Amino acid sequence: MAVLWLDDIQADDLEQVGGKAASLGEMAAAGLPVPPAFVVTADTYRSFIEASGIDETLAGVLGVDTEDSTALAEAAERAQAAIRETPLPDSVREEILAAYDGLDRPPVAVRSSATAEDLPDASFAGQQETFLNVTGEALLDRVRDCWASLFTQRALYYRVEQGYDDAAVDIAVAVQEMVAAEKSGVMFTSHPSTGAPTVTIEAAWGLGEAVVSGAVTPDNYELDRETGTLEETTVAEKTVMYRRDPETGETVERPVPETKRTRRVLDESELTALAELGKQLEAHYGTPQDVEWAIADGEVYLLQSRPITTIEDGSECGIEGTQDAGPTEAGVTDGGDLSLSGLGASPGRVSGAARSVDKLDELDKVGDGDVIVAEMTTPDMVPAMKRAAAIVTDEGGMTSHAAIVSRELGVPAVVGVGGATD
Repeated sequence: MAVLWLDDIQADDLEQVGGKAASLGEMAAAGLPVPPAFVVTADTYRSFIEASGIDETLAGVLGVDTEDSTALAEAAERAQAAIRETPLPDSVREEILAAYDGLDRPPVAVRSSATAEDLPDASFAGQQETFLNVTGEALLDRVRDCWASLFTQRALYYRVEQGYDDAAVDIAVAVQEMVAAEKSGVMFTSHPSTGAPTVTIEAAWGLGEAVVSGAVTPDNYELDRETGTLEETTVAEKTVMYRRDPETGETVERPVPETKRTRRVLDESELTALAELGKQLEAHYGTPQDVEWAIADGEVYLLQSRPITTIEDGSECGIEGTQDAGPTEAGVTDGGDLSLSGLGASPGRVSGAARSVDKLDELDKVGDGDVIVAEMTTPDMVPAMKRAAAIVTDEGGMTSHAAIVSRELGVPAVVGVGGATD
């Protein structure tokens, strides 16, 4: 069977459906508001590469020196081409399309779900691909694109950094009905940097990809985890949003109307509803959670939930052990002028030469100990982030994918600075 329905999936199906889809199945079974979905299993991927004979090609790239950027790029391109150029077996095509018919053929999100993904010690955040607003037989190509994303440069590098056996990592694909989100974002049920008992919610207009990619600096809300009391609100200027183009059906970036750019995204009732769902998720899983959510027609939907990978244990979360850096930050003495400020996405105190990065092909210029200054962070920056002393970006929130990875790598990051690249 190439496909499993979400209602038939449990958390212990990790090897079949990957971390992301296993979590979705567990949430659905718990009665939480999860959009309908089915999963193309990891066994289907494994059978595809073995029956076609491309497993030998893929195995040949796994020993590549990930510190050699040229060799890494060539290996990644070779592996991805092998997957994309190999046709799906007819039986697999038919089963996927039949399942899509079972959803009534809506626009869907096609999400990679690696078998080593969303585990307590590594999130694999952003290392595999997600495709939004997919319709019709394009779904088949996007499934193969998700499989191919297991072999991007950033994914290969990240697995080596995290100490995973490449040969033991397979990939499933979750196909989930799209939520026509009016507002969306990310929620942490404990503070992701300090572990303090606060619920952190970041929100922006439109689809959540703008938040997790770092394309927009979202609103930030801090709530007391026990009482749900709103303790702090930071309303950002949200200049862009992602939405489905009604004519082409594609996901497009559009400017936020002037009247909404500095308007608060979430009201008190929405914050309360999200915080309550966060408490339910943390109680269910027994550990602090990183949650992607969306709101459409007044209803809250949970798109995924995974463990927060950058704090030790939910039972020990608290403000003890955290420390304010104070005025004597690296390179700044008492009485010095503060030039810029932003959100502390990953803690640390460092100094170094600023290296402005406008394009991904400029990342090779980043040397050991440099401070990367960029408009926004992306998962493709992982190799350079490992070399850098710190990251500073104009846009993005503390819950973006790259911010999560920077915390895992132990690289200090300040995001949403605005004007850093000027």
